[in-house]
Amino acid sequence: MHRRRTAIALSAALAAAPLLTACGGAAHAGTAAVVGGQRITVTQLEGRVNEVRAAQRAATNEAQYEQVVSQTGGLTRNTLHALVLNQVLDRAAGDAGVTVTRNEVEQLRTLREQQVGGAAALQAAMLQQYQVAPQRLDDNLRTDVEVQKLAIVLGADMNTTEGMAVFWKAMSKASKELHVDINPRYGAWDMEKSSRVDARTPWIKEVTAAPAQRTA
Repeated sequence: MHRRRTAIALSAALAAAPLLTACGGAAHAGTAAVVGGQRITVTQLEGRVNEVRAAQRAATNEAQYEQVVSQTGGLTRNTLHALVLNQVLDRAAGDAGVTVTRNEVEQLRTLREQQVGGAAALQAAMLQQYQVAPQRLDDNLRTDVEVQKLAIVLGADMNTTEGMAVFWKAMSKASKELHVDINPRYGAWDMEKSSRVDARTPWIKEVTAAPAQRTA
């Protein structure tokens, strides 16, 4: 069966709809970012980065690992921006009444595994292309489902500039509600200027056009 695919590219979305803004002045010691009054600590951030590095090391030899590290020098900043974006997405989804079930995540995982040739192949692809550690794969898939469902509720066609604008307007509102504040050490949080458009987050991937279906 022919599968129609659509790309949800975060970097493209930033360029097309630069609507999300917040200052970058988190000054608390040991804090990487503050979102909705909740800290993302440097220790938590480093833990996520170390998960990816450990998986990359396990999947490569020493020479390959050194090359991978050199090619993913922005991993720490990109990881933090992805963590913040996920919280903003959760807020936007909550505002729109969108929820994600475990069954929907499992359905999407099964579909992805079928597309790439199994569970191991999916884990390897996500690690190599998007720096997603195997233990975070389900979290990543949940984000995919949430993006798809939010876009549907908003009536946002993610293949169009207009649809992207609708989606990011909702994200902008959520970001303002959460008062996103990033430690300048990790860059600025300013989508109005399309900052960090080079970030490779888990959202930059192909997803099937049809979202996982809710079951009764």
